[in-house]
Amino acid sequence: MAKESAVTDQVPDQEGRTPTRHRNRRGQGLLLRDEIVRAANAIIVRTGSDQAVTLRSVAREVGIAAPSIYAHFPDRDAIIDAVVVESLGRLREEILTAAGEHEDPVDSLLAGCAGYVAFGTREPARYRLLFSSPRVKLEAADCSPVLPSGLQAFQTLVDSLESCARAGRSETDDPFGDAVALWTALHGQVTLRAGLPDFPWPPTDTVEQLVRRLGRITPQA
Repeated sequence: MAKESAVTDQVPDQEGRTPTRHRNRRGQGLLLRDEIVRAANAIIVRTGSDQAVTLRSVAREVGIAAPSIYAHFPDRDAIIDAVVVESLGRLREEILTAAGEHEDPVDSLLAGCAGYVAFGTREPARYRLLFSSPRVKLEAADCSPVLPSGLQAFQTLVDSLESCARAGRSETDDPFGDAVALWTALHGQVTLRAGLPDFPWPPTDTVEQLVRRLGRITPQA
């Protein structure tokens, strides 16, 4: 059997240079998959859109031949879907980290919502991608909404409102419905601020006003 080359899957870049990438060891295929997702994400962040993501551009970013991608993703859309799932996971992680710094349920809710807006403001290209097409679908069972793993970031908002209600700090009797209204408002904050940066927006503490109003937060006794 011929000895496996130490360097493989090379493709010239736009300047004609051939990047060098060492083959992953056997059993490390997941590492290449992660590299492909990171490369696609980097292209999106750099260009501000997913339109520049193609099999060739991702392969060039990683330093492999485009056909090597097929062992991990059937097509370009599958790569974009993976970026969406990764971005939703990162969003949820940031919300939970911000919320976890507070023991008071209302402070935790406020911090989590602020974290959501901060992510969308800091990562505009990734945020736009999350809602650019209906990739993540909701399934219904017994008329109750079931959230797949991709929408767990939203579930943290529902959970936070329920915690406030249990503590007597919110008058909500429909945490899911009120969470939808609050999410809609937060999404509006992010998208409008990104789309109209020159508008005389009030201070970002308007997020707190939205949360208190739509979350039906009651004054602390």
